[in-house]
Amino acid sequence: MTDIPKDHPRYESLITREKIVNGVNIGITSKQGLVAQGRGEAFDYLIGEKTIESAAIAERAAVAHILLARNPIISVNGNTAALVPDLMVALADVTGARLEVNLFHRSDARVHKITEHLRSQGADVVLGGKGDKRLDLSHDRAIVDEDGIFSADVVLVPLEDGDRCQKLVEMRKTVISIDLNPLSRTTLTATVSIIDNVTRALSNMVQFTKDMKNKSNDSLLDVIDAYDNDKVISDTLYSMQENLKNKAEERGIKWI
Repeated sequence: MTDIPKDHPRYESLITREKIVNGVNIGITSKQGLVAQGRGEAFDYLIGEKTIESAAIAERAAVAHILLARNPIISVNGNTAALVPDLMVALADVTGARLEVNLFHRSDARVHKITEHLRSQGADVVLGGKGDKRLDLSHDRAIVDEDGIFSADVVLVPLEDGDRCQKLVEMRKTVISIDLNPLSRTTLTATVSIIDNVTRALSNMVQFTKDMKNKSNDSLLDVIDAYDNDKVISDTLYSMQENLKNKAEERGIKWI
């Protein structure tokens, strides 16, 4: 990995890029994932590169759903395996959810490499290798494990394809997305839409779980019942607008 000085003003962003490039080099991330990462960075800049209040509300609701779930699954793709394997494992450990590798550009070799990469971070059970069920989709993200995503009641899908998110919702699953685009099909389709950088989101969710895991089921249900996904999306759009307005005004640029 390139040696990036910590005082560089874009240090965190550059480190993230290096992780994705390294993921490609070791065979766990597809080249197409580089494009997806760049698109996400653009939206993160619009949001102010921080967890805003609406995202934190969504993250708490997501944790409540996972803690109440019968069979919660965390879906892992090439980008998340490169960027946040440690946090995916940590969230699975603290919530009792299981990890399942699910890829658009799927091969047995990539599934194996990602599985071993997660195990190197401390994962015990990693699903996705059997691929014994298929969702009604025309690409390889349709391939899932019967005892994993196929039978899950709650699925966390970071950096997701919109059509699979929609299919999972149609299957009456609670779908939690992490996507920085507030108007993507994934965000607009998911049950709980976390509009935040995946590193911040998962780190927050690990902490929220530690804070919430001893709460009663009724208390967790109260968090879910109070949650309004449309308001989260609306508040995020407003926050983006205000962030751009403030940046413009700081430079003396008239905001219309």
